[in-house]
Amino acid sequence: MAQPTLFDKSQPGKRCTQMPSAAMAAEEFLPADQLRAEAPRLPELSEPEIARHYARLAGQNFNVDANFYPLGSCTMKYNPKVHEEIAGAAGFSRLHPSAPDECAQGALRLMRELETWLAQILGMDAVSLQPPAGAAGEFTSLRVFRAWHDSRGDTKRTRVIVPDTAHGTNPASVARCGWDVTVLKSGEDGRVAPEALADALGDDVAALMLTNPSTLGLFETRVLEVNAMVHEAGGLVYCDGANMNALLGHARPGDMGFDAVHVNLHKTFSTPHGGGGPGAGPIGVVAKLEPFLPSPRIVERGGALAWDWDRPESIGKVQAWFGNFLVAVRAWAYIQANGGEGLRQVARDAVLAANYIRASLQETWDLPYPGVCMHECVLSAKTLKNATGIRAADVAKRLLDYGIHPPTMYFPLIVEEALMIEPTETESKAAMDYFIEMMQEIAQDAAGRPDLLHEAPHETPVRRVDEVAAARKPILRWREE
Repeated sequence: MAQPTLFDKSQPGKRCTQMPSAAMAAEEFLPADQLRAEAPRLPELSEPEIARHYARLAGQNFNVDANFYPLGSCTMKYNPKVHEEIAGAAGFSRLHPSAPDECAQGALRLMRELETWLAQILGMDAVSLQPPAGAAGEFTSLRVFRAWHDSRGDTKRTRVIVPDTAHGTNPASVARCGWDVTVLKSGEDGRVAPEALADALGDDVAALMLTNPSTLGLFETRVLEVNAMVHEAGGLVYCDGANMNALLGHARPGDMGFDAVHVNLHKTFSTPHGGGGPGAGPIGVVAKLEPFLPSPRIVERGGALAWDWDRPESIGKVQAWFGNFLVAVRAWAYIQANGGEGLRQVARDAVLAANYIRASLQETWDLPYPGVCMHECVLSAKTLKNATGIRAADVAKRLLDYGIHPPTMYFPLIVEEALMIEPTETESKAAMDYFIEMMQEIAQDAAGRPDLLHEAPHETPVRRVDEVAAARKPILRWREE
């Protein structure tokens, strides 16, 4: 039986909290053309009815606190609640971004320390916390690259090379910077082939964007050679650091020859994410690019910290204020709690977990690129589809019946019927064993009872929807029949 909506429960005269009457009429301080002609049609309910309605909806949401969430390339790890407590401290959560520097010394110190720690982790000379998300980190890095090229009068560089395994935001960031994308086809092993790169290079190439480890969960074993080739051609190299969870304390983009890297604080460093936020995508750069970082920068003056706006070569601001500060607080707490050895253990456990799932499922599912993976493994339902008609989307929907969030599907694009699985370091062996068992059971059901998968999910609050209609005719608000 369908749950009634708030409008179904509405009764004339019901009231929630009674607000005091305004001292001034709206007409006294709002222009006439901004006033409503009639009151909005809202349901009339009591406060308990409203609270219970939203509590019920919240209980239907899938979340990492309740179940396994192996969403590849997103690093949906469990986030310690103590970091939420720290970020919620009044001195942080109630600090206004316009507060004078002398009233924000604690916040400035935290941000300065986080910049220093991230620079050490990434092997970079300077870090800006300002980009508010991963894609913003990509965009900011390319903006810095463009400013550096322009400062040298090298304006003929109009192309950026992007491998075919890149995140979809990479080419979008290139376009936003006014450059053209050259797609680089991966080699047979799924990695960048120097031979193919050589054919793509030229004196008009501004940069190479390389995700390492890649979205196939593979480490680019020839990264030093690849980056040296780009530098020799006069270009710069950017590292998409979305998958930094696999490298913490073991390998640094700066040591691999990258000129800039972004890192997702909301993936690797303890901020719950999903549903559009919150996030943060700080970038680290080598010394020659530091003058071009977004302004302002934190500097020390007379024993105190302050914002420095006098940055003549800076690309300017990339966010209204100084970055998503409370995300930085959580990341600071996460690094402080783990320390160097703890971060190294995070990477070891994340890689071990992904390889455990890979080794357990590679006989049941296709493994397009065999061998040891990093933080995630990419399986494929190609053989299953050809034999039974069951696609990756059917597998994903059936997993919901078992209380497991689906892995990323159909990405990377070079893998047909891709299932990208990232367990992260926070999942227990028992949780992974349950996932492995369910994946094997789904493969068996696909062969013997395909309709079970075609009609899945069966146990969720909302059954299978018409995805084409949902995309073309979305229902975004309640309408009276």
